[in-house]
Amino acid sequence: MQNPPDDFDPEIGIAHSLSPGLRRIVAPNPSPMTYRGTNTYLLGESDLAVIDPGPQSEVHLEAILKALTPGQQITHIFVTHTHIDHSPLARPLAQRTGAPVLAFGDAYAGRSAVMQELAMNGLAGGGEGVDTAFIPDQRLSDGQIIRASDWELEVIHTPGHIGNHIALAWGDICFTADHVMGWASSLVSPPDGDLSDFMASCARLQARDWRIFHAGHGGPIEDPAGRLEWLVTHRRAREAAILDALSDAPHTARALAERIYTETPPALIGAAERNVFAHLVDLYGQNRAKPQGPLSSQATFKAL
Repeated sequence: MQNPPDDFDPEIGIAHSLSPGLRRIVAPNPSPMTYRGTNTYLLGESDLAVIDPGPQSEVHLEAILKALTPGQQITHIFVTHTHIDHSPLARPLAQRTGAPVLAFGDAYAGRSAVMQELAMNGLAGGGEGVDTAFIPDQRLSDGQIIRASDWELEVIHTPGHIGNHIALAWGDICFTADHVMGWASSLVSPPDGDLSDFMASCARLQARDWRIFHAGHGGPIEDPAGRLEWLVTHRRAREAAILDALSDAPHTARALAERIYTETPPALIGAAERNVFAHLVDLYGQNRAKPQGPLSSQATFKAL
């Protein structure tokens, strides 16, 4: 992960204007995985879209409702993905406002076949925590356009961080949630995350000309193309380091993480191990590495 920028230190729970018709409220859930907290976005002037209501927090719920000005109402609640720092507040907010909850699907929607197989074989955990009870009122599809009185959003399915992850395009601005963040590289932790899908989603975003990204954590990304290039290059460098280590001898994901992530705090080495395993699964799919035995997070892998 990159070191976070020191200048992003917003006041928690306060609606901060980013541009005409767009505000951000940071939830009170700072952590090594969420940075200052989850970004909740309020889009619109009268009929508002809430993008990522955030974690289960009565304080944050009241902060969102307090941000409404006379004549404003929440008409849509978008959930970009079902990690517990993004989706749990959706239902309480819907109950308070009457607005429907929109998302790609439930907690397991969009999961790739290989990740589904790993999950069926017992792989679980290792990520940011999944909101397994989440069910949207309306399921969104890739390319779908959602309109209100003064905004329009295009749904872009961007699996990788988790199978049900979406980005939302607002003209040449994109709400990238946890797929592209300014403060760190996105966690890809099987069986929620799939690196092959992640890289394909990066390529898809790279095919368009964006002016700015608003991420799920951290400040605005004012060089979207540069950030995407950094993200892809970062992943390719990790892949090269893994292949280099495997050329010396077979290794487990844990051993590779300890060898490669030398500057990672001990508390995050488990997440690093899952990132490495995501690379190993991707390399297995490319026929560049294989496990010695069944595919699992504990397997020893060798280069091909």
